[in-house]
Amino acid sequence: MERRGCLLTCRKCCTKKVGTNKTTASKEKTLIILALRNQYRLKHLLHATKLAKSVFYYHVSVLKKPIAYEKELTRIETIYHEQKGRYGYRRIHLTLKNEGIMLNHKTVQRLMGQLNLKSTVRPKKYRSYRGDVGKAAPNYLKRNFKATKPNEKWVTDITEFKVNEQKVYLSPIIDLYNQEVVAYKVAKNARLTLVTEMLKKGLSRLGEAQKPLLHSDQGWQYRHKHYQRQLTDSGIKQSMSRKGNCLDNAVAENFFGLLKSEMYHGYHFRDADELIDKIGEYIEYYNTKRIKAKLKGLTPIEYRNQALQAA
Repeated sequence: MERRGCLLTCRKCCTKKVGTNKTTASKEKTLIILALRNQYRLKHLLHATKLAKSVFYYHVSVLKKPIAYEKELTRIETIYHEQKGRYGYRRIHLTLKNEGIMLNHKTVQRLMGQLNLKSTVRPKKYRSYRGDVGKAAPNYLKRNFKATKPNEKWVTDITEFKVNEQKVYLSPIIDLYNQEVVAYKVAKNARLTLVTEMLKKGLSRLGEAQKPLLHSDQGWQYRHKHYQRQLTDSGIKQSMSRKGNCLDNAVAENFFGLLKSEMYHGYHFRDADELIDKIGEYIEYYNTKRIKAKLKGLTPIEYRNQALQAA
């Protein structure tokens, strides 16, 4: 009687729960047996589910084992969501390393795959070139994006955002030493004041002897006589990318792609004013909170402060 009841119960459970994959089916049968073991004898359950005794005990032993990287998976997911999905596997690997959790970067990548955690795609950038307006400067930077000290080499560019039929423009200055945004201006238009006010902020941070090279593309704002006079009066050497060659200003391009993937695409903003506020918040986060692999796992500000302390 017990055997017959066991057979009917197991058939009913198996019909509802057991998958078609052989390994999955065996595991599900094991779970069914464990759920019914207090009601029926093991031999009757094994017979009813047509599961070998050795297979049953194998799955029991596997179920008793702790989940591989259970704590690490939890921490990876926490870091990912704390950073609002902005960290890829390399940066999460560095964060774990800084916390004393030693995992190979490929292991972190695999674990993120298990959790289905992915970074977003980067968009295209705004182009400010309007033909041969004003005077173009030579390309003194020549893709040498390495700097030996803060405020030695700067790059700048303009990018465009759209929200509810409105446009917003960001113009930052980035220090090639630590990729810090040393100054920026955000506005609802791309007039000349977008870059002249940005430059004024950047110049205010310089010491008397600091005269960085400032590189940009050939956008009309950078060829304008007022902007160029501002540079000349401050003793700043101007450098420009070759026409139509975005790789000559790759650091600025990469920053815009990063910013848009981490705080713009996939996000909703009420209006241009809210977006402007969020851009400011992101730049503060980028400078002070966001670690970079190229900076030995430090933030731009931390890396600059470390250099100043060592000097």
